[in-house]
Amino acid sequence: MYYPSLNTTQTILCLGAHSDDIEIGCGGTILELIDANPSIDIHWVVLSGDEQRAQEAQAGAERFLGRDTGRHQVHLKSFRDSYFPAQWEQIKDWFHELSQKVQPDLVFTHRRDDMHQDHRVVSELTWCTFRNHLVLEYEIAKYEGDLGQPNVLIPVSQTNAQSKIDLLMDCFGSQRSKAWFDDETFRAMLRLRGLESNSASGYAEAFHCRKMCLGIGLAEDGAGTTGRSPAREMVSQTN
Repeated sequence: MYYPSLNTTQTILCLGAHSDDIEIGCGGTILELIDANPSIDIHWVVLSGDEQRAQEAQAGAERFLGRDTGRHQVHLKSFRDSYFPAQWEQIKDWFHELSQKVQPDLVFTHRRDDMHQDHRVVSELTWCTFRNHLVLEYEIAKYEGDLGQPNVLIPVSQTNAQSKIDLLMDCFGSQRSKAWFDDETFRAMLRLRGLESNSASGYAEAFHCRKMCLGIGLAEDGAGTTGRSPAREMVSQTN
């Protein structure tokens, strides 16, 4: 099987409405990317959280990214949990500020069709703000049963799948009382997507990609001269 290569990705932006969203949605993929490219730069954004959840968000980011990796940036905000639609203007202003500082090669964000209102706002503002970027929307299992049919699957090694599960259970004590927050849920999602991707490890994470621009070699710019295409280049390689 052929997989698009993300090994040359240099800057990644991870967006989450709540303290555990990024870890649940794309934690395994982040671990894979760091393994493949230790020099990668990651901007990790959590948009809400009281004092306890902010501490958990910081701990989760440090555990996934590595405490000694100083180039990574963790951005913790305090927008009111569950009220993101009413804070649209303030959150949009902050997204605009972020876009002046970060120009990522790849953005991980929530699904536009997620049933959680905060998740939808983050996804919508991602597309409003980062319009010339590769955006992958991650999934989070929940009571509403809103899982869709993802069209991008990224294999995750058995080691990183287990690390993701262990770190989630270690870092987010405030969530352990919730019926859905357990290792069986997280392993089931990884295993199901592993089956769908024919992953050699048996595990994978899944994403929705609504638009992807593929560049092939050189392209003419607006002046008729030859230069690199503005489209993001993805080169297939044998896994």
